[in-house]
Amino acid sequence: MTRVQLQSVGKRYPARGRNGTEVIAVDDVSIDIASGEIHAVIGFSGAGKSTLLRLVNGLERATAGHILVDGEDVTALPESKLRVVRSKIGMIFQQFNLFHSKTVAKNVEYPLVVAGTPRPEREARVAELLSFVGLADYGQSHIEQLSGGQKQRVGIARALATNPGLLLADEATSALDPDTSREVLQLLQRVNRELGITILLITHEMDVVREIAQRVTVMAGGRAVEHGDVFEVFSNPQNETTRSFVATALPSAPSTEHLRALREKHRGKLVSMTFRDGSVDQPIVFQTLADRGVGVNIVYGGISEVGGRTFGKLTLELIGDDLQVEHAIAALGQQTELEVLA
Repeated sequence: MTRVQLQSVGKRYPARGRNGTEVIAVDDVSIDIASGEIHAVIGFSGAGKSTLLRLVNGLERATAGHILVDGEDVTALPESKLRVVRSKIGMIFQQFNLFHSKTVAKNVEYPLVVAGTPRPEREARVAELLSFVGLADYGQSHIEQLSGGQKQRVGIARALATNPGLLLADEATSALDPDTSREVLQLLQRVNRELGITILLITHEMDVVREIAQRVTVMAGGRAVEHGDVFEVFSNPQNETTRSFVATALPSAPSTEHLRALREKHRGKLVSMTFRDGSVDQPIVFQTLADRGVGVNIVYGGISEVGGRTFGKLTLELIGDDLQVEHAIAALGQQTELEVLA
């Protein structure tokens, strides 16, 4: 397992042309990725996340700060020593980056050939990896014969060929349909769980983070604007960029426009309730309302999972006389997070 530490890392590109301006792609980013962790870096296009990934394996050089991979500072290494570090890092890509002129087996074997591994060991390792990713019968197939999901499985097998301690995944599922993406993410979870490999994921997809990441860093404008445990970050976002991601993927309170439409359809009192792991559950809420003679309709939102833990918001219409509803709201406010909307 491999630990990765980014300490005040920056990447600046010099100005081009007479009137060009310097580009700051990564600005003072610090992240500590524990050994054996699945860590996601999420951000919109242009946030600097893919540049950050290339800095970790030295494909680009940081212009500020330090990047330690198992204590080795890749920002200070000459190219000859950097190659040794890269051999311990696997990489998978959005567009697979496979050799279309080679068979599946030859694609997986390629890093072993470069490393000078003897042929019998190469053949045994390729067979082992193809079995691991579910492509045991595809060794002699050509890349163009495969589906997108199968191509990414080949990419993962190739990335694992040299027994890396760290796997870097750059938008690994964004070219795939939802079902295939889920299968690839489940495979990455197996890689992490069974092989103990640290995984750093770069993505703009909230579902990827929610599905497999343990910790997350949110990037905007080249900076890390929020980071921490996935559940804590996305159930209680502090930054506007984080809130934007949450709004696109997790059940939430209605927007002003939705609320206006709900008011036209529902004449009862509208309240928004937050449900999270360890808090009061729905049956208790509904029993509290029933005990006070208040009817209820769920009119918006839902409950989901983030990092394997329950989270969501429900907008409820409370129906009853004003005093009953007022008492019910007071009781619910003692049990969970509640906001009166109307």
